[in-house]
Amino acid sequence: MNNTTSRLNDVFFYGLYMSPDILTSKAVEPRDPRIGFAAGYRLRLGNMATLLRAEDAQAYGIVYSLTHEEIDRLYTQQGLDMYVSEAVLVTLDSGERAATLCKNLLIPPEDNETNPDYEKKLVQCMRQLNVPTTHVPT
Repeated sequence: MNNTTSRLNDVFFYGLYMSPDILTSKAVEPRDPRIGFAAGYRLRLGNMATLLRAEDAQAYGIVYSLTHEEIDRLYTQQGLDMYVSEAVLVTLDSGERAATLCKNLLIPPEDNETNPDYEKKLVQCMRQLNVPTTHVPT
């Protein structure tokens, strides 16, 4: 069992961090990509993206394997430190289920908060990665 700082953790991404190019630009190696969905969650886009608990909903994204150092590198930036780690069970395209870490906002965006530019980039990213976009709010 690997108890070093280089051990890998499955992390579920549902926003622009699904992009391997963005992760690589932040000195993060996107290992073992797997498309999947978190049941019981819905995507909420405001100035930033988050997942909200919602019965009968699904939020699609990608699971990557990252080190704790890489996860910290992504979320210690100004503006992203409001995200907290949560455990989320993801059903992968293979049918397997994976226990993952997921970063979410504790305080969701206000109802009137939108970011059309982010939404456009997100849908484009998801299409490039073959991630279903049916759950993206418009």
